[in-house]
Amino acid sequence: MGVLTAAALILFGFENRLLVLIRWAPQRDPFYTRGMDFGIGYFPTHDAVKPGAFARLVEEHGHESLFFAEHTHIPASRETAFPGAGELPPKYFHTYDLFVALTAAAETTSKLRIGSGICLVVERDPITTAKEVASVDHLSGGRLEFGVGAGWNREEMRNHGTDPRTRMRLMRERIEAMKAIWTEDEASYHGEFVNFDRIWSWPKPAQRPHPPVLVGGNGPTVLERVLAFGDAWFPNFARSSDVIERVEELRSRADCPIEVSMMSAPADAAVLERLQRSGARRAVHWIPSAGLAQVEPALERWESAIAELKGEA
Repeated sequence: MGVLTAAALILFGFENRLLVLIRWAPQRDPFYTRGMDFGIGYFPTHDAVKPGAFARLVEEHGHESLFFAEHTHIPASRETAFPGAGELPPKYFHTYDLFVALTAAAETTSKLRIGSGICLVVERDPITTAKEVASVDHLSGGRLEFGVGAGWNREEMRNHGTDPRTRMRLMRERIEAMKAIWTEDEASYHGEFVNFDRIWSWPKPAQRPHPPVLVGGNGPTVLERVLAFGDAWFPNFARSSDVIERVEELRSRADCPIEVSMMSAPADAAVLERLQRSGARRAVHWIPSAGLAQVEPALERWESAIAELKGEA
């Protein structure tokens, strides 16, 4: 082996090792050098447009991303109040499995970013979830956005053996453990809630060192979680909240650029302009879980707001 070849191999090995040590950095331009992208949120239910067909439709309409919601079940006791207005919509307990739906979306699209909006990691085994995330990212060619959160339904958590009082600490450990599995050939993790000795798990994600982790939530301590283990913040927009003002707070506290993807954006050009001025990376709008007769008009309203924002209406 020649000197130059050997040197190149040494350098390549060093760079690969270095890559898993640095924080995930998006392979896109930073938020301050590009326009805002637009995505879709959807509860993939068995009685609506199927996940694969819906993903293909979203891609054909030119949207950048699609996020699927997750709930394994909803306890019939209904003790925890629904954070939204009114009764809990049936879509919350009619969804397909998150990663089955994401696989269907991956197989029917080629450019669309697909993601979890959000994955309830406090209700999931971290080794199994790490495998599912890596598998979908690998099958999609590196198009997965991993939105995560602790959830709001306390009975749902308890049915998975999770104590709601410690769910935030549990979430952090499970995400840290998954990162170890994605980035290490022989991973181990020892914490308060998650413990496993050396394991092998492939495939590794196509994105290096792993898909971006988008931390959901709007609570008073959510920014601490974003800074501790997230690559982006994934809050819900609400007209009555200070969520846009908190974007600047997050950036002032971060030691590197932090992207913000805003979920629940309304089909309102004025709101989209505010989000764009805040430097949001992406605005995501919910589309109803229904047939095409309701889905297509909802997409048109969202696209009309985007066109108005861009001065194309």
